[in-house]
Amino acid sequence: MVKITRNWIIRAGGALGLCLLLACQPPAPVPVPAVAPPPPTPVVPQGPPPKPKIALVLGGGAARGFAHIGVIRTLEQEKIPVDLVVGTSVGSLIGAIYAADRNSFELEWTAFQLQKEDLFDFGVLSTVVGMGFAKGDKLEAWVKGHIKPTDIEQLKIPFAAVATDLNWGQKVVLDRGSVARAVRASSAIPGVFQPVQHQGKILVDGGVVDNIPISVARAKGADIVIAVDISANVGNPNITNLVGVSLQAANIMFALNVDHARREADVLISPAIGDVGTLDFTQKKRCMEAGILAAQQSAPAIHRAIEKWVAARR
Repeated sequence: MVKITRNWIIRAGGALGLCLLLACQPPAPVPVPAVAPPPPTPVVPQGPPPKPKIALVLGGGAARGFAHIGVIRTLEQEKIPVDLVVGTSVGSLIGAIYAADRNSFELEWTAFQLQKEDLFDFGVLSTVVGMGFAKGDKLEAWVKGHIKPTDIEQLKIPFAAVATDLNWGQKVVLDRGSVARAVRASSAIPGVFQPVQHQGKILVDGGVVDNIPISVARAKGADIVIAVDISANVGNPNITNLVGVSLQAANIMFALNVDHARREADVLISPAIGDVGTLDFTQKKRCMEAGILAAQQSAPAIHRAIEKWVAARR
């Protein structure tokens, strides 16, 4: 018979308590094998945003062409680049000056030296036996004396002047060869200037077929076209001589083709100078200021057109 003593009971109770304590312990955690984190997504560096090819299309309008200078100055101030210049008539003259230097201040300085006498070499003999009141030699000489590059290919900005084939009524794009000859041909208002023989054709003012040659800019790859319309108000009760008859006929003709073409521009700028006479060179400053104002008003639309084009290609 086992003798139960007090010490035995104490030892047995301690052993039992230890067993119970061990039984209540949670099971040891099972180690989970480490999983390598996924490799970081490579960061692809983004290049500069795409840039649209922006064309500036300058319409015809003789003395009202000084408004083009104000427009160009504002585009420079707004940091809107011009990648292509297309012009008709006086638009080809102002456009060529700007394309030669890409500098609106130089353009203003050069163009404001221009006087009516520098363009119109009127002569009785030309009127009687020729095909216009003025020959156009003075205009061509002025361009040669004020635009350093002799050929269109040498201009800093790609450039095209638009003329009309008098024999066949077709649009002629002059984008190579003599700058002065191209400007003279594009500016040869029918009945006022004698037609110009150039590149195997007899050419007159481009406004006869396209006074705002937006389609030419599109054909040359322009993504955004900014067009400047300086057409005259058609109404004119003060026609008193043959030159006035010729100019009024030209204004009517130009207005008809402008009405259709202007819808094709992304942004159309129309300075408020329709009342300025075709040969009124006394309002240069007013025309330029009107060009500045009209371009400032159109600047937000130009920026939106650029942003929309860039966003669509991102």
